[in-house]
Amino acid sequence: MTARPYAGINNISVIYHWCYERSRAIDALSEVFQAVADPTRRAILARLAEGDANVGELAAPFSISQPAISRHLKVLEEAGLISRHRQATQRYSRLEPERLKEASDWLARYRAFWEDRFARLDDLLATIQQDAASTSSPTDEGDPS
Repeated sequence: MTARPYAGINNISVIYHWCYERSRAIDALSEVFQAVADPTRRAILARLAEGDANVGELAAPFSISQPAISRHLKVLEEAGLISRHRQATQRYSRLEPERLKEASDWLARYRAFWEDRFARLDDLLATIQQDAASTSSPTDEGDPS
């Protein structure tokens, strides 16, 4: 008798576990898109791409309070886009680009889809223009009647 890989586990449990893990990955991606939907958070990420910064440094270019910046940082941290660490009395934020890469990889599939569609549309337009050019005669263009 051969051993089954999921002996003692019914198929419903296996399917549920697979679906749960898949939904967690999708939820993580949703968190990333939700976090970068806000222009202030995108600006914070752009600043952190230059290097670590504390709350005061991140708040400087904005006309909002440090507590508001802290709330933005919390959203970014929960989405896995930044990490925070303490250095002496200051708390610094650091960009964690892996989650952005996951979102970029997800979008890349659709980018390839649309690039293919646009290439096909370009081919169709070129064919239509060639057909139009070949069917028009030079006498038709200059005749005002």
